[in-house]
Amino acid sequence: MIGELAALGAALCWTFSAVFYKRALASTHPIQANTVRCVGTGLVLLAFLAVLGRVNVFTELPKQAIGLACISGIVGLGLGDTLYMLSLKTIGVSRAVPITCTYPLFNLLWAYLLAGENITLPMAAGAFIIVFGVWLLTGEKVDKNLKKPAEDGIRGTVFALCTAMAWSISISMVNLAVKKTQNIEHAYAVNTIRLLAVAVLLLAYTLASIRDTGFTKVGWRNAAFLLGGGLIAIGLGWFFLTFSFLLIPESQAVPISSTTPLFSTMAGVVMLREKVTAKTVLGSVLVVVGIFIVFAV
Repeated sequence: MIGELAALGAALCWTFSAVFYKRALASTHPIQANTVRCVGTGLVLLAFLAVLGRVNVFTELPKQAIGLACISGIVGLGLGDTLYMLSLKTIGVSRAVPITCTYPLFNLLWAYLLAGENITLPMAAGAFIIVFGVWLLTGEKVDKNLKKPAEDGIRGTVFALCTAMAWSISISMVNLAVKKTQNIEHAYAVNTIRLLAVAVLLLAYTLASIRDTGFTKVGWRNAAFLLGGGLIAIGLGWFFLTFSFLLIPESQAVPISSTTPLFSTMAGVVMLREKVTAKTVLGSVLVVVGIFIVFAV
């Protein structure tokens, strides 16, 4: 039960963090935003270990676990989350989050292509339901005030689907890394390493390529939103997910963590005043139902 609750906690954390990100992205470039978020959150997680006097926990991790954690961070938090922020900025929380939460479907694809696992009829049915749910979500106009709402909707959807693919790869790698560790402290260290790896990379990229609109111009208000979202999503959310991998199989933890669309739809309406139609709600529910069908077989 603890493992399942941890995975559900991850879903809730990712829902609330999306609201913080959306507010900051109204006036911030996604790459700048991701840089501020990762650097700030990474320093906080590292400081927490320092206060506890457990910085040496990193030396207790196997080298392979460290390598997998670094790659997971670069793919998931660097590439994936930057695309995620682009999708949030383009099509909003209530539509972007459900589409990005199709990442378990990509995990299924990797299992078929790389591990040779069989695809059963229930799996195929679940995949169809997910695709239909995504179609319902992308059928709405983004904003009647946009000059090219259709094009923005397509771009936002592509960003969201690419996010799901990057997240699926990142989750598989962090799962492998956690399986090589022993306890909750090591799981925390793995999560911190993956964050620090991408923070260094994003900071170097930002300093080298962005001059006139650098991350120093994000503003204190937006920086607070980004740091708050980062602490919730990465500090708590990803920690909950990595911890759940110690207690339950990935095939159980991943679909539970992907129930974020149900919460994001409500958050989009209540906190961001996004317009959510019956079509959007139905699409969100179908995405989650399809995911559970795929992983219940």
